Amino acid sequence: MYKIPTLPLRQEIETKPVLKQLVEAHKCLAELKGAVKSMPNESILINTLSLQEAKDSSAVESIITTHDELYKAELFASQYATPASKEVKSYADALRTGFSLVKQHNLLTNNIIIEIYRIVKRNTSGFRTTPGTTLKNEVTQEIIYTPPQTHDEIAKYMANLEQYINDASMSDVDPLVKMAVIHHQFESIHPFSDGNGRTGRIVNILYLVLNGLLDYPVLYLSRYIIKNKGEYYRLLQNVRDNGDWESWILFLLKGIEETSQETIVLIHGIKALMAEYKKGIRENLKKIYSQDLLNNLFRHPYTKIDFICEELQVSRPTATAYLTQLEKAGYIEKIKLGRENFYLNIRLFDLLINAFHIASPAVTDEINSSNRDV
Repeated sequence: MYKIPTLPLRQEIETKPVLKQLVEAHKCLAELKGAVKSMPNESILINTLSLQEAKDSSAVESIITTHDELYKAELFASQYATPASKEVKSYADALRTGFSLVKQHNLLTNNIIIEIYRIVKRNTSGFRTTPGTTLKNEVTQEIIYTPPQTHDEIAKYMANLEQYINDASMSDVDPLVKMAVIHHQFESIHPFSDGNGRTGRIVNILYLVLNGLLDYPVLYLSRYIIKNKGEYYRLLQNVRDNGDWESWILFLLKGIEETSQETIVLIHGIKALMAEYKKGIRENLKKIYSQDLLNNLFRHPYTKIDFICEELQVSRPTATAYLTQLEKAGYIEKIKLGRENFYLNIRLFDLLINAFHIASPAVTDEINSSNRDV
C-alpha cells in the first residue's frame, strides 16, 4: 500500500536523464514566454487559450463539448450552453480566477486551491470529510489506489503540500521537477470528492506563473495528457507501486516541451493572421480601422454589436456599419442565434481548432458522469 511521503522527497530525483530533459523543457518554455510577450495584446491569448485548455482538460474526464458550443457558452447567454459546455466554462473561470489570485498574493495557497475547486464544480465544498473514496480501473473497476480517508489526514498532507509549493527553501530541485512532484502529490492526496483532475491541472499552470516561468497561464498540458492518457495514469500509479519518479518526471517534462512548441506555433499563427487583417482593413476599409477594432476581432472568435459599442465607444448604428462592412469584405461571418446577430471570425476559429485538433470521443451534449476526475 502506497504511503504518501512528506515533502520534500528524500530520494534523489534529478537523475541524468531528468537533467538532460530539463534543458529542453526550459528552452521551449522560455521561447513560449518570449512569444507571448511579442503579442500586441496578451489578453487575446488568455481569453482564447484558456478556453482551449478548459475544453481539453475537461475532455480528459470525458466531458466533451464542441468548440462552437464552448465559445457561445463563454460569451453569450446561458440559453446557448449545453451541460458539457457549462462544465468547461467553469474550468476556464476557475483558471482565470486562480491566475488573478496568484498574481495578487504571490502565493498558491490551499485557500486559493479550494476556491479554484469550488468554481470548477460550482459548489461550496472543501476537502473531503467522508471516507470511502477509492480510485478504480475504468475498465475492470478494480480498486487501484486508496487515497487518505479522513479529513485530518487530507488537511495534514495538504498543509505540507502548501508549504512545499510556496517555500523555496524546502527544496533546491528545479521548479519543473518540483511541479511534477506537486502534481503527483496532489493527485495522490485526492483532496476533493470530485474535480481533482481539473483542479490539479490548473495548479500546474499557476505554479509556473508563481515561479516566473510564465507571465500568463498559456501552457496547456491537457492536450498532451489526452494524447497519452493511458501512459499518464500508468506512470502516476507506477510511482505508487514502484517508486519510479524518474519516468513520471520525464513524462511531464516532455509534455512541457511539446506543449510549449505547439503553443508557440499557434501564437505565430494568430500574429500572422492579425497582421493580415490589419493590413487588409487599413488598406480597404481605412475609415473604420482602429487597433481597438482589430483587438475586438481577435479577443474571442465571436463578437456582436454591443461589444463594438462598448469597446470602441461608438453608437449602435456606427457599430452595425462597421460589422456590416467587415462581413462584406469577408473578415467575419454573420450568424443569427435567436433574435440576435453574432459575428464570427471564422479564420481565427479555424486556426484554434486546427492548432489543437485532438482525436476525441464522439461529441455529445451529455456529461459522462461515470468517469470522474482522478
